[in-house]
Amino acid sequence: MTTPSAAAGPEPAASAPSTAAPAGTAPSTAAPAGTAPAGTAPASRRTLRIAEVAALLVMFSWGMNVVAVKAALAEVPPLIFAFVRFGTAFLVLLAVLKLREGSVGLPRRDIVPVFLLGLAGFGLYQDLWATALGQTTASNSALITAATPVSTMLLCAAVGSDTLSRAKIVGGAVAFAGAVGVVVATHGIGITGASLGDLMTFAATVCWAVYVAFGTPVLVRHSPLRTATWTIGLGSLGILPFAIWQAASFDPGRIHAGTVGIVLFCALIPAAAANVVLFEAVKVLGPARTMLFQFLVPAFAVVLAAAFLGEAIVVGQLIGGGVIVLGILVARSPARSRWRRARFR
Repeated sequence: MTTPSAAAGPEPAASAPSTAAPAGTAPSTAAPAGTAPAGTAPASRRTLRIAEVAALLVMFSWGMNVVAVKAALAEVPPLIFAFVRFGTAFLVLLAVLKLREGSVGLPRRDIVPVFLLGLAGFGLYQDLWATALGQTTASNSALITAATPVSTMLLCAAVGSDTLSRAKIVGGAVAFAGAVGVVVATHGIGITGASLGDLMTFAATVCWAVYVAFGTPVLVRHSPLRTATWTIGLGSLGILPFAIWQAASFDPGRIHAGTVGIVLFCALIPAAAANVVLFEAVKVLGPARTMLFQFLVPAFAVVLAAAFLGEAIVVGQLIGGGVIVLGILVARSPARSRWRRARFR
């Protein structure tokens, strides 16, 4: 999505893990919605509202990111675009980190864990998501990555960071059915053409789920800014070899000024600023409540893709997207299941 986001992908996205993407989010465990994470003081009502607005703006930027990346891929190979985008975001965040915190380093013990997390959440995720976006529609990409929270919950249960309830099993099955419905409604059944792009997008959401499920113990030791900076920077190394491979057949003369503008937008807003802002929202709202805003990304992306790319809104997409959201709501039913409190120390 950033989706992740996301996503972006989803873009998914870079951040303290969230069931976010492309593009790109919050830790895997959470305090109950409406409460501050364990170990932090309860936030005021005004602070909560500001955090909610911030999360909403982040999701809108990720919806725009799906459409912007889709447009840029007409001139730039996907992994060259991803590397330049996140490399630029890393350099900008590194400068901001130095100005705000006075240092830019990571403790030695965290270098390898953060590299592996970045590789899953940005390297492999972007390798799959950005490539897939060239073989499917922006709307399908956003709708499939909307199932990321469910796959994340299931993986968190498998590694012991959350319990697996009947509601989560049913919700996961429903949301997966919705994702399959999106693919079948648009492309039919088969593993060719755009359908391969949809499968790659789903694989990218699994990479983001791995990033989220294993990320909390490492990422909560640092500020949102430091976490986003180094996860993006080290994760970009996973994109570099494939970007070099694509560069062999890339003609820079094809790039227009508008595409350069898209690269800068995607680097500075959905990649750099959005991930830092999202981490701050997670500190106030908790990851579970923040994650709920991710479900707005597909809605934003579908509408923006129709407005700017001329993509038709297919009835099957709307039905499949609705089923995904229904499954996620069932899986996260507060009456039947609870997340364990995240331990922010």
